[in-house]
Amino acid sequence: MKPFFSLRFLVPFLLLLLFGWAVKDAPFASIWETLRSLKLYQVLALAALNTLIVVLFSSRWWLILRAQGSRVPYFSLVRYRLAGFAISYFTPGTQFGGEPLQVYLLQQRHELQSATAVAAVTLDKLFEVLANFTFLFAGVLLVLSTNLLPGMARGEMLLGSGLLLAAPLAYLLILWAGRLPLTWLVLHAPGWLVRRRFWDKASSFVAPMERQISGLFHLHPLIILGIVFLSGLLWILMVVEYWLTLRFLGAVLDPFQAVGALTAARLAFLAPLPAGLGALEASQVFAMQTLGYDAALGISLSLLIRLRDLCFGLLGLWWAGSLTHSKTARGRASQAAERGPGALQPSNLKRTEG
Repeated sequence: MKPFFSLRFLVPFLLLLLFGWAVKDAPFASIWETLRSLKLYQVLALAALNTLIVVLFSSRWWLILRAQGSRVPYFSLVRYRLAGFAISYFTPGTQFGGEPLQVYLLQQRHELQSATAVAAVTLDKLFEVLANFTFLFAGVLLVLSTNLLPGMARGEMLLGSGLLLAAPLAYLLILWAGRLPLTWLVLHAPGWLVRRRFWDKASSFVAPMERQISGLFHLHPLIILGIVFLSGLLWILMVVEYWLTLRFLGAVLDPFQAVGALTAARLAFLAPLPAGLGALEASQVFAMQTLGYDAALGISLSLLIRLRDLCFGLLGLWWAGSLTHSKTARGRASQAAERGPGALQPSNLKRTEG
């Protein structure tokens, strides 16, 4: 018998504790009144700004694919990325999860080679993670230097955010120098790992993938600079969106306070919980109370963030289902056509699906 008290029971228990702490001092009447204060034009303005940010998220990926010589339509990438976001959002941890679906859609719908698709998705994700951790590191430095959120642990937060930033930055710098670290690890893997069935498939595209990424740094430096610029622009827009949401809810924060509170929210999303559930609410209650506002504001802000992410996540799930289903249906129809006219009859299609 496995022990009852295990990690799978501990995580939901901690989640409930965090959520309970977040809402214990927040009167629901105050939360409702705070949300009711939003006007229609404010809701529309936030929806438009968030839609712009979601559309711009695919700009880095589009530039990388263009540099590789792959001309995938921009708004197709918007749909693929949103589908990948949905997978990442509704599973534990929000940094990774939907990338295999993005690779699959590039391969199946645009016939890209595995190495090219993986290289494009990997490089886009590396720059996304690098931008996120750069913001976190800068935000933690700001919070600690100005003592905006005095309850945050100083040394641990600074060390943790620095290590998070160092990993993707070091990997990109190594690739820029022309080295292929993952390829080296594949070539020097122990024998027991090499004999695994999945190892041949993984090792077949690691070296081509890293060579493509390394080549982009040398062949297209202006595109790399454009990607860095877009990453910074996206974070500026996200800070503006966060500050504007708080302003519409009645909180007047200066830019430094907005960055500090947003840093707490982004740290919450690193928790190994689906969508940082519980951790986000606790972080925003803590941040708002530290800045002199009541808990109702933090809960109201968290609910708006949840509503926004759920809307985009559900849209992404719908697109994920329709994109994969339509590709499968076309593949079955083409296979039936190759077998002859009689194969297109409904009875034969049913046998194919079975």
